Amino acid sequence: MARKAFTHFEAVSAVVPGEGGYSAAIAVKALDGSGAPRFHKILDEQKFKTAFEADEAAAQELARLADVDEEGELAWSVV
Repeated sequence: MARKAFTHFEAVSAVVPGEGGYSAAIAVKALDGSGAPRFHKILDEQKFKTAFEADEAAAQELARLADVDEEGELAWSVV
């Protein structure tokens, strides 16, 4: 699991189980500790056989994450 802190939020690599395997995700939670984490599925076109593979992919995408806006939406850096 990888973590990245922003001004008001913390983002963490995550995994969502589903039919046919696992999806990579990024969970976002407010730094003040209020509210439940919000999960954003990423790499929608890909399913992974193991949770480990999905988390590795999520961690790689987390490295590209530029920011989390005030509503908790992901803002990606352009590569």
